[in-house]
Amino acid sequence: MSSIGNLDDFRALAPFFRIIEEALVGLADGEHFFDLLADEVVFDYIITVPNYPRHVVGRAVVAELYRPYGETFVLDRCFDLAVHRDRETGVVVLEYASEGRAVRTGAAYSNRYVSVLTIPERKATRWRDYLDPIAVFEAVGWPPTVDRGLRE
Repeated sequence: MSSIGNLDDFRALAPFFRIIEEALVGLADGEHFFDLLADEVVFDYIITVPNYPRHVVGRAVVAELYRPYGETFVLDRCFDLAVHRDRETGVVVLEYASEGRAVRTGAAYSNRYVSVLTIPERKATRWRDYLDPIAVFEAVGWPPTVDRGLRE
C-alpha cells in the first residue's frame, strides 16, 4: 500500500498508474505507482501546458500535483506500451497512449507520451515527461473559440 494517503483521490488516473506499474515490473520495487518512485524523485515536464510546473521534486509533491487530476480529465484507458531499457545506465524509456474525457467540456481526450525514467536502484529517481499539448488544449477548449463575426 502506498504511503501517499487516500488512493481513491487518484481514480481518474488509474489507467495511467496501471500501465506504468506494468512497464516497470522487474525494474522497480513497489506495488503502486507512487511506491515505484524514490522519496526525492525529480520530475521534469519537458513538453507540457501553460500553468503546469516544469520541475517538481519529491514523491509527495508529485502526488499533490496529481491529486486534482480528476477535476480536469478522467482516463478510460492507457495502451500501446513500449518499454526501452538501457541496462548499463538504468534509463528506461516508456512510450504509451491514453484515452478519456475532459471533465468540464465532456470532450474526448487522447494523447501520446514519452517518459524517460532513471532507475538506478529499483526506484525511479528521475522522470522526464513529454506529451502533445495541443491534444490537451483541444479537449479542454483552450483557448476559447471566439466568434469574430466572420462569414463565408
